Amino acid sequence: MNLLEEAKAVLRRSATISLELYKIMVPIVIAVKILQELGLIAWLALPLEPVMRLVGLPGEMGLVWATAMINNIYSGMIVFVSLAGQHELSVAQVTVLCTMILVAHSMPVELQIVRKSGPRMGFQALLRIGGALVLGFLLARIYEWGGWLQEPNVLMWRPEPESASLVDWSVDQVRNLAMVFVIITALNAFMRVLTAVGLTALCVRLLSPVLRLLGIGPEAGTLTIVGMVMGLSYGGGMIMHEAHSGKVPPKDIFSSLSLMSLSHSVFEDTFLMAVLGGHSSGLLVGRVAFTLVVVALLVRMVNRLGDEFFYRRLFKPVEVYAQPGPCCPGAPTADRP
Repeated sequence: MNLLEEAKAVLRRSATISLELYKIMVPIVIAVKILQELGLIAWLALPLEPVMRLVGLPGEMGLVWATAMINNIYSGMIVFVSLAGQHELSVAQVTVLCTMILVAHSMPVELQIVRKSGPRMGFQALLRIGGALVLGFLLARIYEWGGWLQEPNVLMWRPEPESASLVDWSVDQVRNLAMVFVIITALNAFMRVLTAVGLTALCVRLLSPVLRLLGIGPEAGTLTIVGMVMGLSYGGGMIMHEAHSGKVPPKDIFSSLSLMSLSHSVFEDTFLMAVLGGHSSGLLVGRVAFTLVVVALLVRMVNRLGDEFFYRRLFKPVEVYAQPGPCCPGAPTADRP
């Protein structure tokens, strides 16, 4: 295949993946905007007030987490900055809140991406929200027990207020959607280069012991790494594409997306939370360690419960656009219950 044909193949694949993501993202982005305009996100945050106190945070911080869960990290950051002056928070408290945001944010979009790949949305929502609460509780107790990070937090970033104009908001969303296509195209091209020079196979071989421990086979290994580094929308979108092609076994998809759900975009999102004052001990080290332990235990639980439970409660096979081949023995087809 010559360079021009290779470029066309990359663009076709990127366009397919991007369109699949747009079908999910566009209606949800509009729905979230309506919630914001009606002021309903603040009401959704009310049940979180007692939960925040369980992790050592003021109840008002529930609005920050609710905004991040329903909208995105950037919106949560803006709400946090607007409330931070009303509370004397320690570095430990900010680290707990920011780590919880990293585990559970942008839920409407990201859960739909996961659902389109097969894992059932209810369990994945429980995994992320429950995981965020458990990790937040553990971090709060550890920091309190050791007396660590108890100094007052200092904000390193104050964002510009968002424009109230609907036109400006629409332009921003179009830019975001265009950037999704650009990033996915760059990822596809980069992965093809890595595959051509043999680095993809080398990375998977080096990480195969960890991936095996987590129940993730080589077919999903590279995409899992991409998702952890680049984010669930990009890595999950590529997994979604592969799930419909039938090339990745269902349990690999489930394990990969469960891992991505708890820890993704480990560099960019971690940096965003760091500028609010969060510490890397929770944002990066604690989150990744917690994810590896939870996914390893989850894989073992799934194997013990058997295929019937897996396909009934945790995974719904998606429609396969190509013959799945021998990689998915025992998996029911998409048109069977």
